[in-house]
Amino acid sequence: MDKDKIIALLNQDLEGEHGAIIQYLTHAYAMGEGEMACEIEAIAREEMRHLDWLAETIVELGDTPSLERGTMRMEGTLVTDWMKNGVLLEEAAVVQYKEHIKAISDPKIKRLLQRILSDEESHHGKFEHFVSKAQKEGARDVRGSRTDKVVQTLNWGIEHEYTVILQYMFQSYMTTNPEAKKQLEDQAINEMQHLGWLAEKIIDISGNPRIEHTEVDQSTRTTDMLRADIKIEQEVAAAYDRAATETEDPGLKELLLRLRDHEVYHTEVFSDLLKEEEHQG
Repeated sequence: MDKDKIIALLNQDLEGEHGAIIQYLTHAYAMGEGEMACEIEAIAREEMRHLDWLAETIVELGDTPSLERGTMRMEGTLVTDWMKNGVLLEEAAVVQYKEHIKAISDPKIKRLLQRILSDEESHHGKFEHFVSKAQKEGARDVRGSRTDKVVQTLNWGIEHEYTVILQYMFQSYMTTNPEAKKQLEDQAINEMQHLGWLAEKIIDISGNPRIEHTEVDQSTRTTDMLRADIKIEQEVAAAYDRAATETEDPGLKELLLRLRDHEVYHTEVFSDLLKEEEHQG
């Protein structure tokens, strides 16, 4: 199999991991606090690790990781339905990875896919267990129907966080600057925390978190990446600050100001990196 075909298969796998991450996070947040929700979030983090490994391998092969989101199974209103969807998604992933392992002869890539397959088989078993556990424990959807300006603002925040998670991870794969790579990875992880905080807050106030993103900057020159990142961080820091001044909820105000301060920090980190990159260039 030639390199282009291998890359196409790996991007197919990467897109599947991306879809699984969002499916599992959506369902975990919708269940609120609890042991099973935490276990599902842990599975989502393992899928994030898979995505990272696949993206790095695609870059090593000289190509660009896909940012598309693969299949998600979101139908059903009961938690047991969601867990069955997890079983079906993992069944499909197991079949696909086995096919790709058989098709690809490169021993390093084959070994990586076998490693990921082991996790997917474990996830499949866990979701089978969650089906009966959800039914036994009476797990339910705790999302509410609140859709006022507060919920809209928090969902806007999720949209931003999801967008920059993808953006910073993509840039971390594509940059040739080791320090920029490290910082982009670190700030992406911080943005993942932000997304979780916002989703949990929406659940707390009887809303419904919506995990969607907007256009992702896909610059491949480090200076262009950093300029785009500084711009979006400055805009979002200002937006969080405005939202904080408009709310009378002390808990929400604290969250928004904390997010603002983190975004200001990101701006300063990216600004320093840009100065260094321009100086070296």
